[in-house]
Amino acid sequence: MKRMATVAFHTLGCKVNHYETEAIWQLFKAENYERVDFEETSDVYVINTCTVTNTGDKKSRQVIRRAIRKNPDAVICVTGCYAQTSPAEILAIPGVDVVVGTQDRNKMIGYIEQFKKERQPINGVGNIMKSRVYEELDVPAFTDRTRASLKIQEGCNNFCTFCIIPWARGLMRSRDPQEVVHQAQQLVDAGYKEIVLTGIHTGGYGEDLKDYNLAMLLQDLENKVDGLKRIRISSIEASQISDEVIEVLRRSKKVVRHLHIPIQSGSDTVLKRMRRKYRMDFFGERIQALKEALPGLAITSDVIVGFPGETEEEFMETYNFIKDHKFSELHVFPYSKRTGTPAARMTDQVDEEVKNERVHRLIELSDQLAKEYASQFEDEVLEIIPEERFTEDGKENSYVGYTDNYLKVVFSGSEDMIGELVKVKITKAGYPYNEGQFVKVMLPQEKSLLEA
Repeated sequence: MKRMATVAFHTLGCKVNHYETEAIWQLFKAENYERVDFEETSDVYVINTCTVTNTGDKKSRQVIRRAIRKNPDAVICVTGCYAQTSPAEILAIPGVDVVVGTQDRNKMIGYIEQFKKERQPINGVGNIMKSRVYEELDVPAFTDRTRASLKIQEGCNNFCTFCIIPWARGLMRSRDPQEVVHQAQQLVDAGYKEIVLTGIHTGGYGEDLKDYNLAMLLQDLENKVDGLKRIRISSIEASQISDEVIEVLRRSKKVVRHLHIPIQSGSDTVLKRMRRKYRMDFFGERIQALKEALPGLAITSDVIVGFPGETEEEFMETYNFIKDHKFSELHVFPYSKRTGTPAARMTDQVDEEVKNERVHRLIELSDQLAKEYASQFEDEVLEIIPEERFTEDGKENSYVGYTDNYLKVVFSGSEDMIGELVKVKITKAGYPYNEGQFVKVMLPQEKSLLEA
């Protein structure tokens, strides 16, 4: 009997990459491949790369070389953003056999078969800027997740001065709304209670469609997908939070009380140098409107510290804006030069020590704000979806999951609760974890009574 061919994956970078690795795995699965761990010997290695920073490129190269060392006879296939922007650089690594960028992933297995016959490296990377159609890649289930991601768009039209991503992903393309709803139903039927809408520029969904937008998609998901309990938007730009979107959130029973809105800087002068599409008075006004529509809303954000030319005054504008508007958690990044972007060529680069000191100040603020936000919910009963066993407290039966408003809660439970909606009382607020006490599982009849 013929042995099944094996494939191993390694994913670098963002949620979209992780989603796409799952989609690529579906293609291999359909061709009867068996999936093995990346640390094992495999017939094919697929490395899904990241290029958001120069470090992303470097890490991608390290992983590629690791795969080549593991099995010099394997077919090494490199895909993702770094593959899209620098195919020649990757093909120059001895042992790389196939390079596919951020489109035409469905041709990957064909290229692998072609390589096996011809033994000539294949560059399958095309011009992403000419792509105008969303590439359909189905993911009916995930290997290791209780929250399912659902990619709804590709590409970005913003061209911020620090960012290489439009060159790696191309321009904005939205997924067909019917496909989004169909796949959401598939995921719910596979047992997922929560769906995270994701993309390169998620909030831009619909900008390239006629008479259809993100607000309408959210309504369609809420009304047409049977059994869906939670809809989470992975990230949305302030400039895309229209009054219509706010109204949909206000009325929704399923969109969660958590939005990730990248701020990058809280200073108008820095935002101008970044070529961002908003000013801070507008950002502040949108936050106010959202918090009125969704009481208890958690707003998380990304911040770049030490962008070229950032003065202490400009940094303090960012610091004070975040403090005054009570964000619930920050992802803080020191600015790092990305070769090929306008910001990397700016002359007034900020000293590394200054950057690190500012990063630490913002992380301290983030920790303080996260604790303040969580403390509002002490003694409240919230619904969480347990994701996995929690081992850090040394207890046998501890589990961890997220509330709708993105509080991480640890509580005593059982294995069969994973992936289900359970009620937990927050007994001790904190950060990064809150402690909770299991209240009870909601039965289907109770849920329908609540919904009525």
